[in-house]
Amino acid sequence: MAKLMINEKRKKGHINPEIYGHFAEHLGRCIYEGLYVGEHSDIPNVNGMRKDVVDALKEMKIPVLRWPGGCFADEYHWKDGIGPKETRKRMINTHWGGVIEDNSFGTHEFFELCRQLGCKTYVNGNVGSGTVQEMSEWVEYITFNGVSPMADERRQNGHDAPWQLDYFGVGNENWGCGGNMTPEYYGNLYRRYQTYVRQYDPSHPIRKICCGANVADYFWTKGVLKTCFQAPQPGPENGPLLDGLSLHYYVHPEGWQQKGSATDFDDSVWYKTLAKAKYIEELILRHSAIMDEYDPEKKIGMIVDEWGCWFNVEPGTNPGFLYQQNTMRDALVAGISLNIFNKHCDRVKMACIAQMVNVLQSVILTEGPKMLLTPTYHVFHMYRHHQDAELLDSYIDGNKIIGTQEEYQVPFLDESVSVSRDGTINVTLNNLSVTEDAPMEISFARLNPTDVTAAILTGDMQAHNTFDSPENVKEVPFTAYEVRDGSIFFTAPACSVISFCIKEA
Repeated sequence: MAKLMINEKRKKGHINPEIYGHFAEHLGRCIYEGLYVGEHSDIPNVNGMRKDVVDALKEMKIPVLRWPGGCFADEYHWKDGIGPKETRKRMINTHWGGVIEDNSFGTHEFFELCRQLGCKTYVNGNVGSGTVQEMSEWVEYITFNGVSPMADERRQNGHDAPWQLDYFGVGNENWGCGGNMTPEYYGNLYRRYQTYVRQYDPSHPIRKICCGANVADYFWTKGVLKTCFQAPQPGPENGPLLDGLSLHYYVHPEGWQQKGSATDFDDSVWYKTLAKAKYIEELILRHSAIMDEYDPEKKIGMIVDEWGCWFNVEPGTNPGFLYQQNTMRDALVAGISLNIFNKHCDRVKMACIAQMVNVLQSVILTEGPKMLLTPTYHVFHMYRHHQDAELLDSYIDGNKIIGTQEEYQVPFLDESVSVSRDGTINVTLNNLSVTEDAPMEISFARLNPTDVTAAILTGDMQAHNTFDSPENVKEVPFTAYEVRDGSIFFTAPACSVISFCIKEA
């Protein structure tokens, strides 16, 4: 029997709600059809936003949304997406499918969506093909409450008060689709562009995100930070040079070119996928070590604003739309990743899964008026209790290593534990085995558990939801546990995610 040991007296860090963030790019059917259907759609909507999708995301407790990209961000010119919709510019989405982008979803629509969701806002600016003036004027348009050309234009377009802009990304993937830059060149551009991300509301400063590395490009991290930390530093009137440094990592079980099927795979590919998901912990540790050289007090957050599974598109769909199904394998990747982010909350301050609806590892899929919740959605819903909680010291005694190939092995069990402000202890536990159940005990330093509720998500490794059968895989109450002698005893089924909320009366 494995034993999960929890020292509820030792808090190890604060879990930012933004670790459970999401990403929506102008890509495929993520924005259009997924989130936004327009005010005149037969699909129930509020100001054009799909009501079923918004309601589901609110139930999942989404904390922050990143927009408009992704690669799309560095070809997006924000003035094309404001004003009367019939006069907005139409453009070709050169990155994703070569389709027409009509800009009917722009700045006003994004902030309306975030208002409905009740989440923080993360806007990604254009460095690759945009100007300093363009970026500066966008921030002014969004946040300035005085008299100015941009603030006046916002009012003319129907929104008198400024919006609250929480995070602003200065470019995206500028080592690749955002301009194929060197780290030193981008670092100097970042220094210049961020200067004009003005803090018009000192009571609510915008947190500025610098473009960080792709996967294991430690050369990029070192080069950008070295450039950004060279003198002269900015004056106090404009705040710190950067508040966050991004990191992007996708799980491709079969490699970048042939990524593998989202639903057709065997045990060996299952373990290979989960092992690659675990690899993000090494990336966090090694990039953090470089960040520690320049920021030993950890004032700069690591922002994992693109992560998740990237498989081959579903047969018969546009390859530029990146539409894929979502199985219990995705659920376990989500569980592993979120546990890792929790355990490194001293440095990881935000993470945004890619992407929210109909693209890559989505939490929701839509087809016309139909909507379904994916296994990944249920994991985020089960893990929502960790948001704004304190990480607790925990480890699993009696854990073992499993897998069908020596180079792609993973722990049998994977967990993270936190305590909420009301004293509730939140446990999330994954059984990574395809076939083997896990007898378990949860043990505490002093706490005597008397009030326990739990939920479980489980199924065959290829199990997924379809529009004909949307509840094949879903979160259900878990009652197969026993509380005795101050511990909780249960068996975690193979291929499962379990969450506990535990109190002492």
